[in-house]
Amino acid sequence: MGIFNRKDSAATTATATPAAAVAPELAALTGDYTIDPAHSTLGFVARHAMVTNVKGKFLDFSGSLHLDGSDPAASTASLDIKMDSIDTGSADRDGHLKSADFFKTDEFPTMTFRSTKAEALGGDDYRITGDLTILGTTRPITIDLEFNGAAKDPFGNERVGFEGKAEILRSEWGLTWNAALETGGVLVSDKIKLNFDISAIKNA
Repeated sequence: MGIFNRKDSAATTATATPAAAVAPELAALTGDYTIDPAHSTLGFVARHAMVTNVKGKFLDFSGSLHLDGSDPAASTASLDIKMDSIDTGSADRDGHLKSADFFKTDEFPTMTFRSTKAEALGGDDYRITGDLTILGTTRPITIDLEFNGAAKDPFGNERVGFEGKAEILRSEWGLTWNAALETGGVLVSDKIKLNFDISAIKNA
């Protein structure tokens, strides 16, 4: 049930015309959407002390999507994330992450993502490439997405849902603080896994 390339039964034969390749319900999903923070999660996972994973998320963010049902390359995504809203379940750890050792939230209060490319990979799988800005440094990242479906909620909102994942090296954005372990290795991994669970509402 791919959002960009779902086909109706008339498109399954070799003789189907190009015009039949896009189902009518797919065209209805094309449009502008606002991400619903109350039903979305922006999370991350970091390896701690070489032996376990610490999970966290951001509680305050906003974003928008433009979906194009017939041309996935014309789809876009944008996110603005308040760094003070970081939550790892530990007030002390969150305070350290907001400090000058890590995110310097007083100086750099917002992390942003702006897409530069969208691709349909087949089925429900898509890929978004874009610019991630942290600490004033902008570098490209690639996010693999799975389309979870579309529905109208009890309040009449037209929603779409996506799950996504990506991996980055935090050092590439200047996040280099660490501490050596007596047994070898470091306290915080350089590789960070990013997880996205997005619900977005179609604009009126």
